[in-house]
Amino acid sequence: MRVVLVGPPGAGKGTQAQILASKLSIPKVSTGDIFRANVSGGTELGKKAQAYMDRGDLVPDEITNAMVRDRLAEDDARAGFLLDGFPRNLAQAETLDEMLADLGVKLDVVLELVVDEEEVIRRLAERARIDNRSDDNEETIRHRLVVYREQTAPLVSFYEKRGLLEKIDAVGPIEEVTQRAMTALKSRA
Repeated sequence: MRVVLVGPPGAGKGTQAQILASKLSIPKVSTGDIFRANVSGGTELGKKAQAYMDRGDLVPDEITNAMVRDRLAEDDARAGFLLDGFPRNLAQAETLDEMLADLGVKLDVVLELVVDEEEVIRRLAERARIDNRSDDNEETIRHRLVVYREQTAPLVSFYEKRGLLEKIDAVGPIEEVTQRAMTALKSRA
């Protein structure tokens, strides 16, 4: 199964991506993980990505697209994958379509984790406090939500028009959110 996970920052994408990918026996492909690994490794790409992430901005498409293209071409992703953090805008969605066409496959479903903004702010402020994440201070959180509304939210209607979207209520215990997502995925299998 080929799955894209979308939702605002703090919706639980990383948590659900890990659980769902495991349950589906497919790799989780997370741009966030790739970026953080490069940042902590001090790579040139990591340094470039860090500047964008510190401002709450998205890493430029050309960097992100190249990483994702390489990852989806790996053997373990041939039977399926769960994309977390990509695509984040319409241009990336179109690039993803091209990548998948080159691989001779199509996207099966897009799961949108739905959480209201006040809950997002509460979650991210708590995560910042616990994990001391520089990309989770309140000013950056609010900026990330603006960026999400402007750039990523249009993906919802893009995928909805194509009949690929499943909305998942992402408020509640992790296990309940996972169950809602699995129910939606099973309806697409």
